[in-house]
Amino acid sequence: MILQSLVQCYEDLAKREEVEKPGWAKVRVSYGLLLNDAGQIQQVLPLKTEQLRGNKKVLFPQLVRVPMPVKKSSNVQSNFLCDNAAYILGWAEEENAARACQCFTAGKELHLRILENVNTPAARAVKTFFTNWQPAQIKEQPNLLEWQEDFLAGANLVFWYQNRPVLEDEAIQKAWQAYYDRDAEDAAERMPCLVTGENTVPVKLHPSIKGVRGAQSSGASLVSFNATSFTSYDREQGLNAPTSKYAAFAYTTALNTMLVDPRRVFRVGDTSIVCWAEGGDPSYSTMMDSLLNGTSESMTDQLLQNIMSTLAAGKPIDLNGVPLDPKNRFYILGLSPNAARLSIRFFLQNEFGHFIENIHRHYQDLEIVKPENDPVFLPLWKIMKETVKKESTDKTPSPQLTGNLFCSILSGTPYPVTLINQVMLRIRAEHEISRGKAAIIKAFYLRNSQDKDLKEVLAVSLVKDSQYIPYVLGRYFAVLEAIQEAASPGINTTIKDRYFNSASATPAFVFPILGKLANSHLQKIDNDSKGLSVHYKKKLGEIIDLIPNNEFPVQLTLPEQGAFQLGYYHETQERYRNKKKEE
Repeated sequence: MILQSLVQCYEDLAKREEVEKPGWAKVRVSYGLLLNDAGQIQQVLPLKTEQLRGNKKVLFPQLVRVPMPVKKSSNVQSNFLCDNAAYILGWAEEENAARACQCFTAGKELHLRILENVNTPAARAVKTFFTNWQPAQIKEQPNLLEWQEDFLAGANLVFWYQNRPVLEDEAIQKAWQAYYDRDAEDAAERMPCLVTGENTVPVKLHPSIKGVRGAQSSGASLVSFNATSFTSYDREQGLNAPTSKYAAFAYTTALNTMLVDPRRVFRVGDTSIVCWAEGGDPSYSTMMDSLLNGTSESMTDQLLQNIMSTLAAGKPIDLNGVPLDPKNRFYILGLSPNAARLSIRFFLQNEFGHFIENIHRHYQDLEIVKPENDPVFLPLWKIMKETVKKESTDKTPSPQLTGNLFCSILSGTPYPVTLINQVMLRIRAEHEISRGKAAIIKAFYLRNSQDKDLKEVLAVSLVKDSQYIPYVLGRYFAVLEAIQEAASPGINTTIKDRYFNSASATPAFVFPILGKLANSHLQKIDNDSKGLSVHYKKKLGEIIDLIPNNEFPVQLTLPEQGAFQLGYYHETQERYRNKKKEE
């Protein structure tokens, strides 16, 4: 299903002229070797271009359209008209000189075979070069020795003739296309392709996929079999999952194209998430990224809110002249590095509007009273930030938790339990209930709990008439903290620092102590401001009246502790809001 969807994606991108046709690919190339009619190297042409990397401009190999490279392994396999110095010149470090000669021989045989019947001047120059060149000639070529460091480091080289790339020669292009199309036709065994269903000769090695963060820079495999324990019926490598050359090319080309396109890929933890819509329009994936990660600088929170509400209701919208149809099919693929292979973390597919509806519900679950200058949305990265220790040098959240949360948001399923566990750990360690932590507590129990009493207090703002004891106790603690701060402005250590964890876990043992402290604080306030003292006494009375017989529970469960923390947050924000109004 994944490969079929990617092949369809390739065909959609091909219609938009965003990908190469079968047999061709874009590869990073560093140098061109300019040949004369005698097949001699006249000049080395640097093809690197100046590009911005971070804050610096550096020379970087440019992307060039070349014949599809083979998948390199321990065997000697040459590419056509674009390869490293070992295959083009027979040049490598001294200890690899013997292998370099083998590589050059393989390259020579390949080029002479493909260009055998091509007689254009450019083709003759290449054939003459391979016929006459001897690796020992390198020492007599100062123009090559000048670039020795890059050449030996594996830089890709191409041929030029009469100041233009040899690959621009149409006869050479046709010769390569004919060779590529019939390359596997000599194989005896034909099998039904698991992707297209056609009876064809399967490829043994699929092209590499590049661009997944953390994977090998040379590329990794999505489909591969490299040990006998992975094989079936003694079939070797890719024959265990028969895939036609076209299907292998199509799905890898689609992935490689999207992995370098910031409109279609974003990263969450160690997972590279590739998104695409049926038809290939990148506006869908850009909108998905904006809603989940808040990456859009051109749209305000209010505009994103309107777009999300419209799409979630099943209505199409026009975004800067591009129609977004909620009925359009949408795909989300999560890839993680795993040595020389890629792990599929998840694959989701549904109507675009279905995903937007789930994201809309997610933001509704997260909605909570917030500080005045806070943005409307809590993007995914901000949620995950609440699970990481603030003082930690490595602020990378758990990749597993990040991926699980991402899936639960898009599929509308319960949030992972590890999310609330991590947030509770941070609250116990830091004694702080931020907007993000409070929103996570509210959203988690709103979606994951069936407790009616608990759900009563999972509100956006303060629920004044709630008699749910854990919630009331959280409010009570917030008022006691406010009284202490009023009595001792600027105090370094508050009751929150000393008693918050025990008050939320074992209230019966802590609140009597806090009550005695509050009486002392009120006496001090009374001496300074009668009116303020009366205000706090009235506030305490209102809350204590909600506690039957003034009895405190011996212990609170984890969900009840969440209600306590939510009550504390709501009461604190209500106090700040009232203070702001007074100012």
